[in-house]
Amino acid sequence: MPPKVFIVTGASRGLGLAVTQALLRASHKVFLVARTEKELRTIKEQHPSSVDFITADLADLTVAPKVIRSSLQAFGKIDGLVVNHGVLSPITKISESSAEEWRRAYDINVFSAVALLKEAIPELRKTNGRVVFVSSGAASGAYAGWGAYGTSKAALNHICAHLSVEEPSITSVAISPGKIDTAMQKQIREEGMAAMATEVHASFVNEHEKGLLLSPDKPGTVIAKLVDGARKEFSGKHFRWNAAELADFQGA
Repeated sequence: MPPKVFIVTGASRGLGLAVTQALLRASHKVFLVARTEKELRTIKEQHPSSVDFITADLADLTVAPKVIRSSLQAFGKIDGLVVNHGVLSPITKISESSAEEWRRAYDINVFSAVALLKEAIPELRKTNGRVVFVSSGAASGAYAGWGAYGTSKAALNHICAHLSVEEPSITSVAISPGKIDTAMQKQIREEGMAAMATEVHASFVNEHEKGLLLSPDKPGTVIAKLVDGARKEFSGKHFRWNAAELADFQGA
């Protein structure tokens, strides 16, 4: 079978990098999007014929057409999209935050995804493609100080559901990747103390100290396999990365 072509956002580090590496191991082609060029260029140099990239701030909603156009110029089609980019900030209670901070978070976590989807849908229809949204347990559970992040991830889950009913040829899935040892977890430990409940913040610090955080590779591999082969009955739904329903997509 010819290789498939996938777009991965937030691809320069952490979970996005793990998804990218899993797709490359499966001999696919990957178009990377992130704000920093250095890491993307390194991946491109390691896989010159299988990787291309664009550096962009997806919160600038005008860049979405350019991302899709550049991907098509590089590889000619789009089989799937992994919407992985996102920010936790502001970690602050509603009473102490500003609507502008929330707007910025939504521009990055929600509206950029909508802009990218709108441009990608015509191409994904052609390939009966797939979209995987990286969600969070915070989409349904509430942590003090996490209002902007949790509600934006809840919105992403519902966008996934709407995409499923509006575009029956496209399979869309939202995945919560668990607590991964990434920069976002570091940010929680370093910045979360003021707004989060003391015992909740302490639990995040404790899990890190005990080495309980996940490697990005495990959920990253599941997401890579889903954007390649998620079944139609998953469409519109939200799963934890290690859910029993996804057993076929876990493991090596």
